[in-house]
Amino acid sequence: MPGNGIEQQLAEIHPSSYGWALACCGWNRQEAEEVLQSSYLKAIEGRARFNGYSSARTWFFAVVRKTALEQRRYRAVRHGAIGRWLRGAPAPEPVPTPEALSGRAEEHERLREMLLQLSPRQRETLHLVFYQDITIEDAAHVLGISVGSARTHYERGKAQLRKLLTEAGNR
Repeated sequence: MPGNGIEQQLAEIHPSSYGWALACCGWNRQEAEEVLQSSYLKAIEGRARFNGYSSARTWFFAVVRKTALEQRRYRAVRHGAIGRWLRGAPAPEPVPTPEALSGRAEEHERLREMLLQLSPRQRETLHLVFYQDITIEDAAHVLGISVGSARTHYERGKAQLRKLLTEAGNR
């Protein structure tokens, strides 16, 4: 991204960047906002540089993913002892999302539960292709894996999701 238009380009892709940040942060809104803020700072300050090998959107999605991983590692180290203690405590109820407040809340929840049954790589690949509308090749770039691996995760994820949907329909 050339220096002059970086803010405008980032503003144009903000909605999809926020959706990707949510996916990278396990749909934790506060964490996603922090990750996105840090990613914007990296881009604007030049700590993350666009090299032109992919689209600006694909490049920024990779920045968001790497930032989310960095923050997750930081939190794991920082909160190691507390985290081990908390794992024994029951998880708090999630804050209702706008989707949960809509008439389709039950469908969204069932689909989210099914997506959580996929491997993280399958879930990330499907999210990028379906929700962010990018190609499998660009998803591979964002995830830092080969195109062949991305295709495998994509196909296996779709097959597993199809199986789960079929099983849910038979209940």
